[in-house]
Amino acid sequence: MKKNFFISIAFVCIVLGIMISTQFRNVKNSDNITVQRAEELTSKLNQVQKERDELKKQINDLESKISSYENSAAKTSAVTKSLKDDLDKYKELAGLSDVEGPGVIVTINNSDKQLQPGDDQNAFLVHDEDLLNIVNELRAAGAEAISINDQRLVATSEIRMIGTTMNINSARFTAPYVVKAIGNPDTLEAALKLKGGIVDTLLNWGIQVSIKRSDKLLVKKYDGVLTYKYAKPYEGGND
Repeated sequence: MKKNFFISIAFVCIVLGIMISTQFRNVKNSDNITVQRAEELTSKLNQVQKERDELKKQINDLESKISSYENSAAKTSAVTKSLKDDLDKYKELAGLSDVEGPGVIVTINNSDKQLQPGDDQNAFLVHDEDLLNIVNELRAAGAEAISINDQRLVATSEIRMIGTTMNINSARFTAPYVVKAIGNPDTLEAALKLKGGIVDTLLNWGIQVSIKRSDKLLVKKYDGVLTYKYAKPYEGGND
């Protein structure tokens, strides 16, 4: 009976020993797994941090390039705007763009006087020199843009009488002639109305002249072709 008891105790002890040993191994393996997992996570964390740093560097490089590009684009835009402004200004000065502003409208027409026997009909017509004198008077008074019958006057414009018609910029017109001039209306009108001036002279011959002031006058651009056959840009050194 005692023998069976001791055998039972021994068996229980063996079983407990096996259980304890198994539990110990499980705990030990669990610790090994935890350490290994921690090492893997640490390695991955280091890799992620390295990738993050590399991406951050790439982002900084891109931001630097974008900033440089934007600065360059801004400078280019400023230069382009400056060139465009200069081009617009020179086009205005050359008469190659429509302009508007205050000024005067001068209408000149042939005389309406009844011709008497022996009168020279030609003397009662508007001549090219009459228009030239009016244009010169307006320019001297500060006119910034002038047209006759919407033909913009530029450096190469001609005003030439052919028979009873007027040739302006190679276009032919008959009276009346409408001269538009942009400038100070007071100054322009006063210049034309000087005592003994061009308007007085024309009126004495019976030529009809009317002057109208305008706060907003449109002078159209020269629509011909500007060409220079002999004049070339000066390059220096050939005095």
